[in-house]
Amino acid sequence: MNPVRLLVVDDDPPIADLVATVARYEGWEAVTAYSGEEALTRAAAFRPDIVVLDLMLPGVDGFGVLDRLRAAGMSVPVVFLTARDGVADRVAGLTRGGDDYLVKPFAVEELMARLRTVLRRSLGPGGPRSVLRVADLTMDEDTREVRRGDRLLALTPTEYDVLRCLLRKSPAVLTKAQILDDVWQYGFGGRSNVVELVVSRLRRKLEATDGGAVPLIHTVRGVGYVARRAAE
Repeated sequence: MNPVRLLVVDDDPPIADLVATVARYEGWEAVTAYSGEEALTRAAAFRPDIVVLDLMLPGVDGFGVLDRLRAAGMSVPVVFLTARDGVADRVAGLTRGGDDYLVKPFAVEELMARLRTVLRRSLGPGGPRSVLRVADLTMDEDTREVRRGDRLLALTPTEYDVLRCLLRKSPAVLTKAQILDDVWQYGFGGRSNVVELVVSRLRRKLEATDGGAVPLIHTVRGVGYVARRAAE
C-alpha cells in the first residue's frame, strides 16, 4: 500500500513542521505550506490524500483555500486545525466542506487519530491502518490488538499504553520520566518504579511461549528502556 500523503498548512512553521514530522514517523509522506497561496500550489503538485488546514493564513485564508480546492475538483478530506474556537467558525468549517475541526492548543496524538478516522471514512474499509511493528511484534492502533507472531496478547490498558509509547519511539531509548509523562501525563510523585513494574509484566507476556521468545524490550543501564530486536 502506498503511504498516505499529508499536506499541513499553518502559518506557524513550528506547528506545521511538528505535525509533518509526527506523520512521517508513522510512515506517511508529508509536506508543509505556510500560506494560502503556497497551500494551493502544493496541493496541485503533491495531490495529498488529506489536508490539515489552519483558518488564519496570510493572503488566502483557510476557508478560501478550501473553496478553491473544491472549485478545482479536489475532494481531498480537510481537517481544520485552528485557534478560532467559536461555534460559528466550527459550523462554517464543517458546512463548507471540512471533514473535522480541531481547536488549538491540541494534542498531536488526537490529531493523528482524527486524521486516521477521516481517512477511513473517505477511503472505506481499504483505507490505511496504523500498525506499529518491531520484529514479529505488531500493534494495531485502530483495533488495539497486539500480537507476537500469531499469538494475540491480552494487555491491560496501562500495559498497552506503555508498549505503544516504546513502539512509537523505537529504536530510541526512553527514560522512565519520559514514559511517565507520555502515559500518565501528570506528576507521579517520582514513583518511577511503576514503570519498572509495567515493563516487567510486559516482558513476561511478550516472551511467554513454549520455546521462549526473543526479548524485545531491553534495559539500557542508567538511561531507561527501548523496544528493538536486540540490545546494543
